[in-house]
Amino acid sequence: MRIVVKVGTSTLTHATGNLNIHRVEQLCKVMSDIKNAGHDMILVTSGATGMGVGKIGLSKKPQDLPTKQAMAAIGQCELMYTYDKLFSEYNHCVAQVLVTKADIDDEKHRQNFHNTLTRLLELKTIPIINENDSVATEEFFIGENDTLAVMVSININADMVILLTDIDGLYTADPRKDETASLIPVVEEITPEIMDLAGGTGSSFGTGGMATKLKAAKMAMEYGCNMVIANGSHPELLYDIVEGKAVGTRFIPKTSGGAEYDNA
Repeated sequence: MRIVVKVGTSTLTHATGNLNIHRVEQLCKVMSDIKNAGHDMILVTSGATGMGVGKIGLSKKPQDLPTKQAMAAIGQCELMYTYDKLFSEYNHCVAQVLVTKADIDDEKHRQNFHNTLTRLLELKTIPIINENDSVATEEFFIGENDTLAVMVSININADMVILLTDIDGLYTADPRKDETASLIPVVEEITPEIMDLAGGTGSSFGTGGMATKLKAAKMAMEYGCNMVIANGSHPELLYDIVEGKAVGTRFIPKTSGGAEYDNA
């Protein structure tokens, strides 16, 4: 299979913004093992801004654009150094790909993006993708990596996109506030009632939340791509997800994919 794994800031870092070393090591180990089994693996990673904040020692995520972009530039170096070091321990080469909305929206750029990813996979690398936050201006923001992960999946004709986050999946209510909330294991259609289950942003260093994940799921399902939301605290769950076991919330499209993302 061709699998896109998206990992959020809350999974990669502690609440301080500093790297969660044990978790990232486990993520790289599991992804390497799945690749060893013959699957194409692509990682869409958040965390650059959060790691920049942690490295500089700021107490919270900045609000002004220049500082955000500066933190992303600092954190991206740290992030890629870490991934390169850890994946190398399992004999896998990584490749950094930074994109903006223009690379997705423009047909020529989108085709070039596809060609680059295709060649990287042919070369048996693990492409690591993030939005180019250090230079992107407001009109070129994708905004969050849940959507980016699905756009990547559609562009490269992936079989599955897995969003690793700080919650087990989609619940009937916010489990942080409602003890009676139960996990929804399978979603076959994104209805208004399903969208109403979304809450706000979970992490002070992140940009996403359940609402962005459900919007991403709707896009994935429209293009025939399976999507799973699962808890990134346990990267070993990727084994079960790939094997089709009941983990997190699985979004199942009615038709198989193959279509490329069309901004129109």
